[in-house]
Amino acid sequence: MHLNLASKTAVVTGASRGIGLATVRSLTEEGVRVVGAARTITPELEQTGAYAVSADLSTAEGVAHLMDRAYAELGGIDLLVNNVGAGDDVEPVGFLDTDDAQWARIFDLNLLSTVRASRAALPSLVERRGAIVNVSSVNSRLPAAGPVAYSAAKAALAALGKSLAEEFGPQGVRVNTVSPGVVRTAIWEDPDGFGGRVAAGAGAEHAAFLQRLPEAFGITTGRITEPQEVAALITFLLSDVAGNILGADYVIDGGTIKTL
Repeated sequence: MHLNLASKTAVVTGASRGIGLATVRSLTEEGVRVVGAARTITPELEQTGAYAVSADLSTAEGVAHLMDRAYAELGGIDLLVNNVGAGDDVEPVGFLDTDDAQWARIFDLNLLSTVRASRAALPSLVERRGAIVNVSSVNSRLPAAGPVAYSAAKAALAALGKSLAEEFGPQGVRVNTVSPGVVRTAIWEDPDGFGGRVAAGAGAEHAAFLQRLPEAFGITTGRITEPQEVAALITFLLSDVAGNILGADYVIDGGTIKTL
């Protein structure tokens, strides 16, 4: 299958690791000129050949800095992947333990970063008849599976994708959402990250906790998703091969969600 992406330009947020890094690699392998953004630029991102921009995308100033640099480097934007999200400071706590500052921080990173980046990119995307993929989560459909503010932000992100598809689809811009389940990223694998904190809260050893994740989440395939599998889906949705797919929300979770 030829995706015909070699002449395109792209911006990928949350690009330093995990799904974002895998997406940058997938796009650059297809010949796309990529600007990859993250708060911290990793050696792995630099090695992809993408133009790396350090920016705090939880702030309006950070998104504006990124998009200014992207336009200067690329001249225009064909593709936008709004992948930044979660955040290392998300805590596995309940509703009553989540204060206003935490709600604001989580929504700034998981929702408003996408609002701001999309608003800045859309004039170019309309001109070039481009595409957006927003990375949400199965938490948007299984809100009890994670911290309440994170689940609510991801549900709002999925709704935003539908709205943007309806408004800008007639102008030639395709907007779709990808909702992964558990993915093999630092969020789960870092002993000091979210997964490590969940394991500690359950009184479990981290390595044993990771081994039990597929069973705990009811993953039919018996394994968690790899970042490159999500990246492959994102890359397909950005390509003209998916030219009549818009407003969709693709779940990639190994069968975690059992309902229609």
